[in-house]
Amino acid sequence: MKKIVFTLVVLFLASQTAYAADASCDTKAAEKKLAGAAKNSFIKKCEKDAKVNAAKADCDAKAVEKKLKGAAKNSFTKKCITDASK
Repeated sequence: MKKIVFTLVVLFLASQTAYAADASCDTKAAEKKLAGAAKNSFIKKCEKDAKVNAAKADCDAKAVEKKLKGAAKNSFTKKCITDASK
């Protein structure tokens, strides 16, 4: 039961992080006074990084749920993040 609750909490936080990333990236670009192509490039990279971070949190939760450790956990997490980031 604790694992299910933990997984749900992680998924909720990951979804909130992805939503906040859009606003956060725009805010960061405005703070840096970026415009045009530089702003677009910055926002694109920022959103990609946010998506990877959200995927990492989700994949880590799945690895815990599957009770993976060591090399198996690292391999699973790496593949999971790669698949989620596409």
